[in-house]
Amino acid sequence: MKNRNVIIGLAIFVVLITIPFWYGAGKESKAPELSLDTPAIQALDEKKCIEDTEFMRSNHMELLNDWKVQVVREGNRIYVAEDGKEYLMSLQNTCLECHSNKEEFCDACHDYSGVEPNCWTCHVEPEEVK
Repeated sequence: MKNRNVIIGLAIFVVLITIPFWYGAGKESKAPELSLDTPAIQALDEKKCIEDTEFMRSNHMELLNDWKVQVVREGNRIYVAEDGKEYLMSLQNTCLECHSNKEEFCDACHDYSGVEPNCWTCHVEPEEVK
């Protein structure tokens, strides 16, 4: 009798622990569609980021971390892109100059990915322009 109760208890435990997996099985979470409709981007003749889109999607955090080290520890404030163009290494004055819609751009992907970047521990969080 005792063994039977243990087995039933374990079965109930396993079912309860795996419910989230069964609930989400087969459901695909749609990636957010980013809004690039900011006044700064619309005013650009050439709508191009400092690097190509795929690079920025997969490596922007490494790029920003590298910028932080370059600027703070080495005093280098100029980034030379793959195409040879030079940019000021600045989250607020380079990136957020165009991507001023933090809620619809940054937050949408970070929420989808479940990451909490620490950008705003040093930088002033931008106010949304409506």
